[in-house]
Amino acid sequence: MPLTKKQKQNIVSDLKQSIEKKKSIVFLGFTGVNVKEMTEFREELKDNGNEVKVAKKSLMKIALEENKIDFDPRKLEGEVAMVFGYEDEIAPSKLSYNFSKKNSNVKILGGFLEDKFYEMGDIIKLAELPNKEQLLSMFVRTISAPATNLVGVLSGNTRKLVLALSQIRDQKA
Repeated sequence: MPLTKKQKQNIVSDLKQSIEKKKSIVFLGFTGVNVKEMTEFREELKDNGNEVKVAKKSLMKIALEENKIDFDPRKLEGEVAMVFGYEDEIAPSKLSYNFSKKNSNVKILGGFLEDKFYEMGDIIKLAELPNKEQLLSMFVRTISAPATNLVGVLSGNTRKLVLALSQIRDQKA
């Protein structure tokens, strides 16, 4: 049964609101994915502060245009879902990429980050990067490494002195 004009307006309004609050969008081809798998994916996204929405490509185009984003999702093949990232820019890419590795019917088609469109390959590269927490911990380790090494070098002489004194004490006893 075709959608009424009111239903289409509600869908466009809902998409428009999601686009306004997003930090990133990933377009996902999901032709052939069963309901159970999609539901699990939705729950995983929701647990991580993200959301997936499915609509007709023409309605997606209208919602994107109303947010001054020049992109036509109608040129994407198959059924298309929009994965919105509200808290972390990289999370939708990572979660979509992991979902596509588990399910051969899922394909990353591209996405938006900071209102710039990126092709499938770029989104996959982005998904393979470490997450924000991992990058911060790597950064902290890199910055603290010289200080840690200096402490190790300076304490080495003290350790050797204590070892020498304990050997002298053992020889006298």
